[in-house]
Amino acid sequence: MSDQSRPPRIHDVAKLAGVSVATVSRAISNPSIVSETTRKAVEAAIAQTGYTLNFTARNLRQQQVGGVLALVPNLANPFFSQILSGISEVLRRHNLSLLVMDTTAVPDQPAMKVLGPYLTRSRSDGVIVLDGQMEPGLFASPGCPPLVQACEWIDGLSAPRVLADNVEGGRLAARHLTDLGHRRILHLTGPQGSSLTLSRRQGFLQGLAQAGLPDPDPGDSITGDFTARFGQQMAAQVLAMPDRPTAVFCDNDEMAIGLMHGLIVAGLRVPQDISVMGFDNIEMAAYSSPGLTTIRQHRARLGRRAAEVLLARMQGQQVTDSITLGVDLVVRASTGQAAKT
Repeated sequence: MSDQSRPPRIHDVAKLAGVSVATVSRAISNPSIVSETTRKAVEAAIAQTGYTLNFTARNLRQQQVGGVLALVPNLANPFFSQILSGISEVLRRHNLSLLVMDTTAVPDQPAMKVLGPYLTRSRSDGVIVLDGQMEPGLFASPGCPPLVQACEWIDGLSAPRVLADNVEGGRLAARHLTDLGHRRILHLTGPQGSSLTLSRRQGFLQGLAQAGLPDPDPGDSITGDFTARFGQQMAAQVLAMPDRPTAVFCDNDEMAIGLMHGLIVAGLRVPQDISVMGFDNIEMAAYSSPGLTTIRQHRARLGRRAAEVLLARMQGQQVTDSITLGVDLVVRASTGQAAKT
């Protein structure tokens, strides 16, 4: 059999570089422990032979699958793109693949039937849970891989959390709008019971209290679903209010962009007639018309930290603490001084 009839092997690299197979292995997996001369010789031999590491064989030896599972609620939501990018960036450095599953893709079937087969060490080496609406019992199997919760969290699930400071984000939103003179502020929240909804509402109410405003009436908030369609539909309801708010704080950017669109189509000016702000700072927030004032959470950094925490757990480290990442206010043209009445 000629040399061209089979793929290059590590022995070919070792022979060409003039080193042992063990040295080639060390130069690939931990280059800092070999000399620069040896490392360059191995790299040149790899380039010349076209050798690639057999990750499948390596994973079998190490009893690994070679991949991490991310559970995402609604992959169509652009919010998750940078988080997944951050996760993937860290995993690539450790030669791990990222498998993404939409937890809402099969709504008419039990989650255990759809997701359960993937929550085993034979299908993934670790799991990053980005859906706070899942049942903790789904992850109770003894064979479940190490877990990390990111963005949202599940009450009763014992796993480290990597979160944005949603409470502070709500406070910043209230402070920004009240500083502009707004007193009649509608809060378009996320789904009822969502950890994000609860924490952002908590911070928003704290911000209103710090501004000296009384506790809002029940009608000063509307439960939403984080979609632009819902925001657009709410425009008619806002317009029909007898004491129309001068500002609306939405728990995410998609609802805010949908609401702005509906209000502008109906003839209102944003922000001259009504101010609108969101939360998350998705890419579209900067390109909406007008540009959307929002609370920025650093999603790529959050994804990277979640992946780093998961890797530590996969390596057997005891990681139990939660990590809270800061947020900040991004002011654009969708908010302005309260309209005079």
